[in-house]
Amino acid sequence: MTKQKKDIFIQGPIAPEQIASTIVMHGSKSEIGAHSIFLGQIRADQVEGKTVRSIDYSINRELALAKMAEIHEAVFDKYSLTCMHVYHSEGLVQVGEICFFVFTSSAHRQAAMDACGELVERIKKEMPIWGKEIFEDDTHQWKTNT
Repeated sequence: MTKQKKDIFIQGPIAPEQIASTIVMHGSKSEIGAHSIFLGQIRADQVEGKTVRSIDYSINRELALAKMAEIHEAVFDKYSLTCMHVYHSEGLVQVGEICFFVFTSSAHRQAAMDACGELVERIKKEMPIWGKEIFEDDTHQWKTNT
């Protein structure tokens, strides 16, 4: 199943209303029996005595969208999914705000849960997305995904 390169990037944090509307729009799809959702939130990590205040995400959009299309196709081919939605923040996101939203739907829960987990891991490892952690004292460092 080849899909066009959908822009998954949202400027700033992902609004709770967008998350809710994504869930609601699937209520009329009677073939769906399960949804799995992952929400990534900015946390106030402590690094060498400093507290993270926000993360500023930079993205190589062209490479990221090509890689996302590849991941999308591979995960759709591997699991029996009905729907898949992925959104990631670009730019500045504050502590406590949502920066990453993955939503999978299928007839049965196992496919939805397994696909969601694989999507999260692959996106974090393979996508050209960089996060600059900004500390409360206005210093910064580039975040390393683990």
